[in-house]
Amino acid sequence: MRHVLPAADEAAVHDITERATAPGVWLKAFVPPETLEPWLAPGWHLAGGPGHLMCAPLPVAPTRAPGPIPAGYRLNTWTRDGVTRALVRAADGVFAARGQIAVTGHTAVVDQVETAPAHQRRGLGHLVMHSLTAAAAEQGATAGVLGATPEGRALYERTGWRVLAPLTSALRGPDPTDT
Repeated sequence: MRHVLPAADEAAVHDITERATAPGVWLKAFVPPETLEPWLAPGWHLAGGPGHLMCAPLPVAPTRAPGPIPAGYRLNTWTRDGVTRALVRAADGVFAARGQIAVTGHTAVVDQVETAPAHQRRGLGHLVMHSLTAAAAEQGATAGVLGATPEGRALYERTGWRVLAPLTSALRGPDPTDT
């Protein structure tokens, strides 16, 4: 289960985190980590590091246009059940980059954008973002939103997105970093 609180306050966070006792429940709020952490009930911990809620008008006007698909890579895109996916593979078929976008009326939500470490700094993330947002605009979306990591924020800003708010996640259950 995942709770997303567009207007988080201490009382709402206490209520949710005290009632949710099963492991694996997520809570996401548009507040900084130092605000959310003291509101959490025992058994909850911050997860995923600090993040950012970002938005862009679609089609996105990137600060620089994407180049052609880099030599030695293949880009495939497809849409199923309202979700468009982009997948980039190297010539040997190995995973290089991916992402997905879902259109919900006039808004599209970008998710799971990732570039494999061995394939970073080649424009693949930019290529994936351009492909996804162009597909969403073709489906009628006029605005896009996404949750970004600090590392992803730089890519998204270069592709025309802007930060709206901090985004912090918490998880019910054992902290996997505790050993």
